[in-house]
Amino acid sequence: MDTNNSLHKQWTTQGALILMAVCLMAGVAGGWAIRGARRTAETDSARSANAPQPATTSASAAQTPGPTRLKSMADNQAGPMILRLKTEPKNTDLLVNIGNLYYDAQEYRLAVDYYRRALQIKPSDAAVRTDMATAYWYLGEADTAIAEFNKALTYAPTNPSTLFNLGLVKWQGKHDSAGAIADWKKLLATNPNYEARDKVQQMLTDVEKQTATNSAAKG
Repeated sequence: MDTNNSLHKQWTTQGALILMAVCLMAGVAGGWAIRGARRTAETDSARSANAPQPATTSASAAQTPGPTRLKSMADNQAGPMILRLKTEPKNTDLLVNIGNLYYDAQEYRLAVDYYRRALQIKPSDAAVRTDMATAYWYLGEADTAIAEFNKALTYAPTNPSTLFNLGLVKWQGKHDSAGAIADWKKLLATNPNYEARDKVQQMLTDVEKQTATNSAAKG
């Protein structure tokens, strides 16, 4: 699992169940909207309307916790950390780890709250700002997401997670194919060893073809 910052998550059984449930519901390895702090494009949950969805069996569906159960599981695991915050209110690791729990439980508004509190203490953390921006995207706030991605790039101009997600939101949220293409080309140019390079290149090819087709149709 990729780590772009110093966070070390304690994977309890409950935490693993939360992540497993999210992955089952959303689809694994789609490479759509990746989180900057802890994930790569190959391991993050697919969370796009255009991302391929895996077939689910009745057995797996029955074992997958619903949103209420996921929230309860996240609350239980976050509880001790939230108590620690009363004596360590400026502990950014705690704040981000709590944000990560709620992100994985699809409680994006709560995740944003904790990420923002961490960023008030350490505004230059591009990975956490990317996570917060991605959470805004899942909340349907594309413009806010783009603004936060751009701010993250002022601290880490070639961060691949930020560039990937920024391009994705421009493409799907704003129908800005040219902007998405520019961001993904910058990602590939500045990160020659990016492990999801083939995936990004395929996306670039698809969007460029789509753009050419649309232009031809209009002409």
